[in-house]
Amino acid sequence: MYSDPILNVVLIAPEIPQNTGNVIRLCANVGARLHLVGPLGFELENSRLRRASLDYRDLTDVVIYSSTEEYFECGSIGNVYAAAIPGTVPYTTPSYQTEDTIVFGPESTGLPCEVLKEFNVENVVGIPMAPASRSLNLSNAVAIIVYEMWRQISFSGSLSSLNDPQSHFS
Repeated sequence: MYSDPILNVVLIAPEIPQNTGNVIRLCANVGARLHLVGPLGFELENSRLRRASLDYRDLTDVVIYSSTEEYFECGSIGNVYAAAIPGTVPYTTPSYQTEDTIVFGPESTGLPCEVLKEFNVENVVGIPMAPASRSLNLSNAVAIIVYEMWRQISFSGSLSSLNDPQSHFS
């Protein structure tokens, strides 16, 4: 049912079901595999998660891990990047490749220091924001970075008409 993922998205201890539902939809639309690392702040049958993900849950390969340790024991997939505030480098700096992975932390705290220390400094990416801002919504941050990753691999797996500049919005 699922093809090999174009990219991988990891949410460690997500807290808000609507954000995870939105990320499920995003992953379905770009061909990414979603890795959910517990503890989750909600039940997978949560009505808000179902409402936000619509019918895309069946179109998305979601892998669930009980802990961060279990996820990291399974081995990395492609190059692995962490999203953090502040990141070490802008999210547009790395040269992303097919099967690369981006890891996000919980909405309220971001990635814990013990997880961040597992990453090379140049693989900790951030999204520029206005000085008075604390953070972006998790699903918005995932969308920004995942679409940049996908753009860099020429929107691999997308509708062929989108790859043809002559057919845009005609």
